[in-house]
Amino acid sequence: MANTIRSQAEILQKLNIHELNPMQEEAIPVIKNKSNVILLSPTGTGKTLAFLLPIIDLLDADCNEIQVLILVPSRELAIQIEQVARNMGSGYKINAVYGGRATSKDKIELKHTPAILIGTPGRVADHLRQERFSTTNIKTLVLDEFDKSLEVGFEEEMKNIIYLLPNLSKRILTSATQGVSVPGFVKLEQPTIINYVKEGTSKLVYKTVISPTKDKLGSLLKVLNHIGNAPGIVFCNFKKDIQEVSSFLDRNRINHGTFHGDMEQKDRERSLIKFRNGTHQILLATDLAARGIDIPELKFIIHYQLPYSKEEFTHRNGRTARVNEKGTAYILKWEEESLRDFIPETDLADITTKMTRTPQYWETLFISGGRKDKISKGDIAGLFFKQGNITKEQLGVIELKQDCAFVAIPLDNAQELVEKLNNSRLKKKKVRITIL
Repeated sequence: MANTIRSQAEILQKLNIHELNPMQEEAIPVIKNKSNVILLSPTGTGKTLAFLLPIIDLLDADCNEIQVLILVPSRELAIQIEQVARNMGSGYKINAVYGGRATSKDKIELKHTPAILIGTPGRVADHLRQERFSTTNIKTLVLDEFDKSLEVGFEEEMKNIIYLLPNLSKRILTSATQGVSVPGFVKLEQPTIINYVKEGTSKLVYKTVISPTKDKLGSLLKVLNHIGNAPGIVFCNFKKDIQEVSSFLDRNRINHGTFHGDMEQKDRERSLIKFRNGTHQILLATDLAARGIDIPELKFIIHYQLPYSKEEFTHRNGRTARVNEKGTAYILKWEEESLRDFIPETDLADITTKMTRTPQYWETLFISGGRKDKISKGDIAGLFFKQGNITKEQLGVIELKQDCAFVAIPLDNAQELVEKLNNSRLKKKKVRITIL
């Protein structure tokens, strides 16, 4: 199961991490040595690394079955944890299973049993019902974002999964919010609680914008023009509202992407890729984007519609002012609207100054080859430099997936590069290159 096993120091060196933050320093020995742990820390503070490092340290290299099960509430979080775990290069096989992709893909990966399995409750419960893997050696259970994964909708599946894990000796629950009760079926007895939730919120600035109209579209435009080109998320409550705001931004020529639960998994992933690489500066999203997605630090978020719960308000705000950074959460309020009791009364935002919004610079190209074709980022860069004749400054972010890749290049060069490079060879594979 395992290749060359790396030590914690070697993993941190590979990740280019020179020192752990205080939360990680405290959490790692506790998770390693205690049976039941609750880790509370704001979004973006490195909880994933804090539980993966000690878990990997405890794995048995001679065991050929799954030893750790990590349950998560969303596909995006499953993908993100899998990516972090793979980047660690621990030497152990790690896989994620989740709804929205073919079960046949899962079956192939589960035949070569991973040491760590990450999954959403529905998909994991399905595999367990079909007896596609053994639970005998699963000693560690992680419930990441447990406040969401233990909600009523998941409860029955979670109960069934935990019932089928007879040999658990370690339970780790993580969240960015506190005060969430843990159901009895989790059997979390006398947990050690590591609480950093009160840390890291001081650099978040709240600003309120009063809208004279109920739809708030005019006020949203003023805020976006005031902010300029900094990337950020505009949160809506429902898909239909995202469609309305998206049409409005299109009419005002503001480049943006969308992200919500009714989108196909592939489209959701591609929307995040475009947001990460700068093709889109703005992401219109439901609360699905408030947690468990892999995007960089943001300077602002906008509550276009006010969230219904304190948890969602906390998670939305957690996308900005993370770790040591500053950030602003804009609260858009119709003048006749009452703030919910968990939303603080704040100063009014001065949005009279208008920044220049430069037009879209980056475009994203799709390449029909990836890791399984032995293609590397260096191969892709070489193709664009040598045959595409572009400069280093014109090559943006490259994201390499298992069976494809995505490259950010200047919008003005996109069509020409597609014509030049489509049907090129990368390693031994002839690849299609198209505008995403």
